[in-house]
Amino acid sequence: MTKLNQYMFREYDIRGRESEEELNNNSIYLIAKSYGTFLRKRGITESVVGHDNRKSSEDFYKQCVKGLRETGINVVGFGVGLTPMMYWAQYHFNTKGGLMVTASHNPAGWNGVKLACGLSYTLIGDELKEIKDVAESGEFETGEGTFREEDILDKYIADLVSRAKLHKPLKVLINTANATSSIVSPKLLRDFGCEVVEHNTNLDPTYPNYVPNPANVEMMADTGKMVEENKCDVGLAIDADGDRVGVTDEKGNVIWPDRYIILLARLVLEKNPGAKIIFDVKVSESLPEDITAHGGVPIMWKTGHSYIKEKLHEEKAAFAGEMSGHIFFVDDFYGFDDANFAALKLLEYISKQNEPLSEIIKKTPYYVSTPTFQAHCGDEVKYNIVDKLTKEFKSEGYKVIDINGARVYLEDGWGLVRASSNLPALVIRFEAKTEEGLKKIEKIFKDKFAKYPEIGTEWESA
Repeated sequence: MTKLNQYMFREYDIRGRESEEELNNNSIYLIAKSYGTFLRKRGITESVVGHDNRKSSEDFYKQCVKGLRETGINVVGFGVGLTPMMYWAQYHFNTKGGLMVTASHNPAGWNGVKLACGLSYTLIGDELKEIKDVAESGEFETGEGTFREEDILDKYIADLVSRAKLHKPLKVLINTANATSSIVSPKLLRDFGCEVVEHNTNLDPTYPNYVPNPANVEMMADTGKMVEENKCDVGLAIDADGDRVGVTDEKGNVIWPDRYIILLARLVLEKNPGAKIIFDVKVSESLPEDITAHGGVPIMWKTGHSYIKEKLHEEKAAFAGEMSGHIFFVDDFYGFDDANFAALKLLEYISKQNEPLSEIIKKTPYYVSTPTFQAHCGDEVKYNIVDKLTKEFKSEGYKVIDINGARVYLEDGWGLVRASSNLPALVIRFEAKTEEGLKKIEKIFKDKFAKYPEIGTEWESA
């Protein structure tokens, strides 16, 4: 019986380091055969498959195709592309199966897979445990599946462009951090009618400048700097597999997702009065306030693209957004997270206004907040520590939203601690009405953390 590293099997995808102990050609092949077995047991015999531009991704892609075919799955491959392209290809080819070789925004040296079963649905929790158990047991379905490869890039871009409208010309800085969206975003934006300034758009799987992660201050600061230098109207930063977007205004100031989500929610509510809007536990309190003010119904939910998609379906909501930059349009789209489509819709909103983006944002509600931080905490202890912290805050009489970690409401604002779904880390964020209030909340949390030596004292922007 083969043993696979249990910590690769996370809440809503599989990610591990490229190594003999974690992800390699053999382990990815077993995972693919297990996924093929998973599909066959549910009467599904077709799957689309793609991969990002990481060093190991093309080899892993070939192993996944091989493993799926050996379980009787007919495979439509689209080669190198984005995670949203995999979801899009499911609709295009009408296939319920979908496998994407990617480690999303993790650093170079990591890889993984995202697995779909049905349109706009990604495997989570017990389903991923089933993948692990079958992969280890070797009890696979058998068959002789077919394979064909299709070039979908131009059709994908044309579809996205047709679903948004640019009301006036905009000059846009696009930063893809040398990752896979380098082959997508510049062409998409030009086809949409923008003047495009490219930054870090040459493919390089070593990610020589920084991790392609728009939640990272370094990537966003560089995007803002280049926007100023090139006198652009807006800056866009796309993550490694194309499902998260970061934004700066024309002055180079970072507009964190929970602020630009306000604009996108307003756009949706103009067409869908009274619509439900989903968001995750990390966002500013100003977001639900603005949704309510514009006639929408705000619903807070767990962080994680799979959880958000599930909640979108359950609530029949029109739109959702996460603090990490995952944006989901159901209105006029498919309901999955696509950074490039979200970018087009944001440009649509901006191009309808008579003011620059900095002035538009200035008029939205605002509190004093930190970026999202990560503190190292081992996979084997992180959930237990968050459970203990949640109980402590509750026992002390604080209001706690515990649907995903602990969002703790204090006198002047709130603080959040939750276990990262992707890394051995805790995710932390604070917000308050004043700088003084923010410092008090941060001190309360740091004092709590000091009781747990497993929590790293050095925090990095997530």
